[in-house]
Amino acid sequence: MTTTTMSRHRAWTGPAILSYGFRPFFLLGAIWAAGAMVLWLVWLLAWVGFVWPFSPIDWHAHALLFGYTSAAIAGFALTAVPNWTARLPIVGWPLAGLVALWLAGRVATTWTLGLHWGVVMAIDLALPVALVAALGREIVAGGNWRNLPVAGLIALFAAGQALFHVEAQAGGAAQGAGVRLGLAAAVMLIALIGGRIVPSFTRNWLAARKASTLPAPAGRADAVVLALTGAALVLFVLAPHQAATGWLALAAGLGNLWRLSRWQGWRTGGEPLVWVLHAAFAFIGLGFLAIAAAVLGWITDAGARHLWLAGAVGLMTLAVMTRASLGHTGRKLTASRPITALYLAVILAALARPANALWPQLPGLMELAAIGWMVGFAGFAVIYWPSLTRPRPAAKAASGRG
Repeated sequence: MTTTTMSRHRAWTGPAILSYGFRPFFLLGAIWAAGAMVLWLVWLLAWVGFVWPFSPIDWHAHALLFGYTSAAIAGFALTAVPNWTARLPIVGWPLAGLVALWLAGRVATTWTLGLHWGVVMAIDLALPVALVAALGREIVAGGNWRNLPVAGLIALFAAGQALFHVEAQAGGAAQGAGVRLGLAAAVMLIALIGGRIVPSFTRNWLAARKASTLPAPAGRADAVVLALTGAALVLFVLAPHQAATGWLALAAGLGNLWRLSRWQGWRTGGEPLVWVLHAAFAFIGLGFLAIAAAVLGWITDAGARHLWLAGAVGLMTLAVMTRASLGHTGRKLTASRPITALYLAVILAALARPANALWPQLPGLMELAAIGWMVGFAGFAVIYWPSLTRPRPAAKAASGRG
């Protein structure tokens, strides 16, 4: 007798938060995203001094890129892979173990505990290494070869995390190759998976409303844009200031915006849960254009990268977290006004930070970006706490899941 995914869920009688991977990782990840920004803003305004295992700017980059994003990736992957492979999800105490690994990484990289940096790195890498091993095993065992690149990109993300620790010993890791590799892996994951879910969810929503025009199906042109995206990201990691990087980034930016234009996003204004996916994907193209501008010296490297960090990564993960948390807990797939406000807050953060790099003489833009980010993720934790920590209502079913 084969145990199904749902029977595994029914067999778990412990805390509801451990009944599915998205529950603890989305909730704790959002709390961390907001809390880490609070600590950074407090330090930035010189209200309180902190002693971190890294320099302050290095800690900030690590906490949000590797700390938060690893939780978002874990929550998504642990939820999506069982659907991809038709194999059992990780629930209960094994899931709690993965959460404990992530929490240990946050403690070891935030508090100065007197540990050797190699020990700190090992603790920090425990979750991504375990995640890659678990996902790779499931994908191979399920014969789901189409999604093996997902495990490979998560492995590259972990490699960037490891390189960050090495570079941090000399200082300046926030501008190093480790951050670029981790960011490039995250952007490529969004380009790959977002290129599936954005048109798919849009098609479902438009078809339910009997729209005459639907998103264009994936074809050879999409594969070409993905290949161009990968090539531009490789040069971004290896040679961020070279002219060739700027030209490829320009081509990749235009290619991803063209790809997005085929998905009918302008028809989805009536449902924030859908249009936010288009807005988040747009930040991939805008980020590439900003990287090209940084090569020309028109904007700082940090300002350009924040279009990816806050826009593509921050907004897309928030969009997926809100949608998946509604659908998998039996709620209707529609965004309320408070949820829409979360999206707008993170969009504000994604635009205010690069604006600060372009016009540093304007006061308050850095603080505005931090506040927008905190509102977006703290708001998610507050709004979704009940549904993520309580059992799914038996009598309710998600409407229009896609």
